[in-house]
Amino acid sequence: MNRFERGGNRLAVIEYLDGDFRIVQTGSHVICAITGKAVPLDELRYWSVARQEAYLDAAASLEAEQKAGNLPA
Repeated sequence: MNRFERGGNRLAVIEYLDGDFRIVQTGSHVICAITGKAVPLDELRYWSVARQEAYLDAAASLEAEQKAGNLPA
């Protein structure tokens, strides 16, 4: 059994760390802070440690950085 099983179809609570994340409450997915779409935990690759947000993909991550003023638009 891997760390993503037993989550059913519910929202996970995650602590985002540098290069990894810690599951605080078991679930199957998180919600992208930009798109509002569900991101299955086994597909989660993009997040912000500073903002503790998950992102669906690289484009959503880039948009979040631009909105935060960390990159030019």
